[in-house]
Amino acid sequence: MKSISRRLLSLAALSGLLLFSACSVQYGFSGTTIDYDQVKTFSVENFFNDSGGGPANMEQRFTESLKEFYQRNTRLELIRTNGDLQFAGAITGYRLTPQAAVSSGNANVPDRAGQMRLTITIEVEYINSTNEDENLKRSFSFFQDYDPRSVTLLDVENDLVEEIFENILQDIFTATVANW
Repeated sequence: MKSISRRLLSLAALSGLLLFSACSVQYGFSGTTIDYDQVKTFSVENFFNDSGGGPANMEQRFTESLKEFYQRNTRLELIRTNGDLQFAGAITGYRLTPQAAVSSGNANVPDRAGQMRLTITIEVEYINSTNEDENLKRSFSFFQDYDPRSVTLLDVENDLVEEIFENILQDIFTATVANW
């Protein structure tokens, strides 16, 4: 009886392995749906800063972060141009807006912002040369808040930009190769 149970369990495990290895779509821990038999490369054109604001090297930082993100989370090879997956775009928004007013308590002193919000918007054009149905052109935006009463924008700008980029990159990844 035990040998029959073991054989059935072994057969079930082997069937499961064969079933998963026969699938052409490769699923990984990153949640991608990339068919690595068809899609092997990606390319990223330099993004431009059309927002009129932000740190001087912001577009270069985003371009390099996008390349690194896809290299880290896929098995795709980065090539200079005409990859199977292609990315291009621009930083189209860099806005600083007050979120919460704080009263000065003095009629002679103006009220001021108790919290400021930095919002960055990036327009991305994504081309999948192996499946044109997946192509997209879309804006991705994210924000981070800071307290201007305790720090200046110059003190926290690099950290805020980095945090915003991380969230936007995850959203781009999800919209392009995770197909969520």
